[in-house]
Amino acid sequence: MIRLFNTLFRKELLDASRDKRSVMAGLYYALGTPILMCLLFSVLLKQLSSTDELQITIENAEAAPALVHYLASKEINHGEGDKVKAIRLQLSTDFQQSMQQGRPAVVIIDADRSNDRLQSAIRRLERALSQYSSEVAHLRLLARGIDPNLLQAIDVQMHDQATPDSRGGMFLGVATLSIILTLFYAAMNLAIDTSAGERERNSLTLLLSQPLSSLQLVLAKVVAISCFSMAGLLLILVVSKFAYGMVPWQQLGFSISLNLDFMLFAILVGLPLALMSASLQVMVSFMAKSFKEAQTYVTLVLFVPLVLSMVTTYNIADDYLQWLPIAAQQQAMIAFLKGAAIPVPQLMVSSVITLLIFGVCSYASSRLLKSEKVVFSL
Repeated sequence: MIRLFNTLFRKELLDASRDKRSVMAGLYYALGTPILMCLLFSVLLKQLSSTDELQITIENAEAAPALVHYLASKEINHGEGDKVKAIRLQLSTDFQQSMQQGRPAVVIIDADRSNDRLQSAIRRLERALSQYSSEVAHLRLLARGIDPNLLQAIDVQMHDQATPDSRGGMFLGVATLSIILTLFYAAMNLAIDTSAGERERNSLTLLLSQPLSSLQLVLAKVVAISCFSMAGLLLILVVSKFAYGMVPWQQLGFSISLNLDFMLFAILVGLPLALMSASLQVMVSFMAKSFKEAQTYVTLVLFVPLVLSMVTTYNIADDYLQWLPIAAQQQAMIAFLKGAAIPVPQLMVSSVITLLIFGVCSYASSRLLKSEKVVFSL
């Protein structure tokens, strides 16, 4: 039986490797995603840590020269031309009089908060105004002989125990999300071609006419497809190591480094997922009646790992979801990158569930191949 399985496995591996387009379509994702994310992360980090001059429109600036001078020290100036943001700072005509009398001076920020390009600039302006207001309030209290510390009932001191590797937050989630999805995208085209494709080429009936069980045939296909999934995983890990190394993470005080230990851990964790993704996509492809229909169904199946990964990435999952496949594996990867304790119970349970899904899907595919309606697309 083992010898027959090895023969089938080599045959499926050889057939899959001959289809260069299907193989490269899966590897393109593993090759291009880290490079694209590297560019996006670099642009995002530049925007988040930008200290460039912010030019806005300041109306009635002569009414508050001290405030205008303070904003200028924060690189926020009145400007004209194309570089001026669509933000207007309106100072009341009685600004100086209100300040002298110790009353709140009216300042209006006129801007569109729904504009994503303005949100960072608006927050920057609001922080500067809040700091100016706080400093003036302290000076008013000192002028009246009152200690400003009386307004601070509690002195909150934060002892941050986070390391540079653990501050990645959302970036770690997105990075591990792309790694998990590689196992599914790398298997998609091959799973469709080796099932629905072989059925349309009438080579599937020839295989089933041989003295072998349908379960052996399915397992050989699934294991062969899983090999290409693991190749895609290895490729994205190597490319990500060099691509993420070029991102200036230090601008926000953290770092993301994919060392050899993490690569080995990701390969170990990803192996059950590779078997599950291959068996699931093969089963769905056999259920479809045509090659195009299989492409549609398998594409819809890809939303399952995407949703589970996003649930973990944005930390909106409850404790029960953290025990499910994909979510637990991704959580373990994030913990490994942060240098935190790996959730071993969740990882072990999810791995067992993942292998059970692999077994159920493989058995279901073998049962489908015993139906003439499935084999002949009736």
